[in-house]
Amino acid sequence: MKRVTEIKPAGAWTTASVADRVVLDAGDRNRRRIVLTGERGTQVLLDFPAPVSLRDGDGLVLDDGSIVLVQGAPEPLLEVAGPNTFETVRLAWHLGNRHTDVQIVGGKIRLRYDHVLEDMLRGLGAKVAALDAPFDPEPASPHSHGHHGHDHGA
Repeated sequence: MKRVTEIKPAGAWTTASVADRVVLDAGDRNRRRIVLTGERGTQVLLDFPAPVSLRDGDGLVLDDGSIVLVQGAPEPLLEVAGPNTFETVRLAWHLGNRHTDVQIVGGKIRLRYDHVLEDMLRGLGAKVAALDAPFDPEPASPHSHGHHGHDHGA
């Protein structure tokens, strides 16, 4: 089994050197240790001291110098926008207040499909469209939300 020695960010390497490809959803791309099997059968061990967030298009550099492409699996998402920039930022605030993972793409907000959030966003005046696409949420803030002390009100 080959070992991952380095992660090259999307756009920082050429895909001409790809030896294999792994397709992972957003949840499976946040790991400290995992054995992955590529589409061509390459088995690789990702084993780092701390969890890493793999993004769609990243390259896993293996101990033999070959590279395995990380591709985001399509997931059911909502794409959200307000009628103007201010309203889109206001929608993002409401989602952040609910600790919802989001991705910003071309001035629109993407989040995992959730019918409750969809109804809330439509009620706030958002244009909402369902789509299937890879999901690369913004990285979490460095502090933990495990036992936070602020109150969201009732």
